[in-house]
Amino acid sequence: MNEADIGLWAVPLAILAGAIRVSTPFLFVSLGEVLTERSGRINLGLEGTLVFGAMSGYAVAYLTALPWIGVLAAALAGSLFGLFHGLVCSLPRVNDIAIGIALMLLGTGLAYFFGKPYIQPVAPDLPAINFGWWSDLPQVQVALRVNVLFLIGILLAGLLWWMFRATRIGLLIRVVGDSTDAARAMGLKPAFIRTLATAAGGAFAGVAGAYLSLFYPGSWSEGISSGQGLMAVALVIFARWNPIACFWVAILFGGTGALGPALQSAGIPGGYYLFYAAPYVLTLGLLIATSSPTRAMAGAPGELSISK
Repeated sequence: MNEADIGLWAVPLAILAGAIRVSTPFLFVSLGEVLTERSGRINLGLEGTLVFGAMSGYAVAYLTALPWIGVLAAALAGSLFGLFHGLVCSLPRVNDIAIGIALMLLGTGLAYFFGKPYIQPVAPDLPAINFGWWSDLPQVQVALRVNVLFLIGILLAGLLWWMFRATRIGLLIRVVGDSTDAARAMGLKPAFIRTLATAAGGAFAGVAGAYLSLFYPGSWSEGISSGQGLMAVALVIFARWNPIACFWVAILFGGTGALGPALQSAGIPGGYYLFYAAPYVLTLGLLIATSSPTRAMAGAPGELSISK
């Protein structure tokens, strides 16, 4: 077989490859936001956390020549942002949405400031598994070259789903998220549990940033995120705070994000650039579709500020 044999399969194959690659940061950020929101707190600062995680992960990977150390550094940076967000929001009369927006700006600004020396240097990439080994076609091999973090994200989605349904930790998070009064009556400390959940959610966002800078697109630049941290909030609402549903919706977002590059790679002469806006159009459409108070908040934790 030669490259021409792929024919009309070029576009769906490119969309498949893009869906896998583009969906990974959406998946990690949305899982982190599910964990945070299930505890009764919303974190709009994950965009800044993601960008700072991308910068810190890339910088550490470059300095150590070890990409997985970069991922750990990004997770640590993200957890610190989440911890700070959780501690501030635990104070009386503090609005978590306003604090999230402030931290989004802070994280982005810090990443731009500290990341300038790392725009040109080249850090090692994260490893990927070639599931297209059985084919001689380069397009198939590239499409089925799956990063390890994508597989870890699938595993984490299943583990979070199981945790919320069958473990004591998941039960405590759900109780705190549904009713602060009920949690206190059980002798729990809602602020402490929410702070830990927010810190863990921030770590997920940091890993998403490391994926962007260390695999796809695989470099550090100031415009690396394209609003994926904010779009993940709409993704979580559409997924009804279900980690498994977050995976499928992340694939949907990844597929729409891959439309433009797929058409371009297939040699479409014009108009493909309009599809680069598909993820933002999808986000807007989901927000409109879930804007009804009776539908949008179905299944939402009772203590979320957006559900009150």
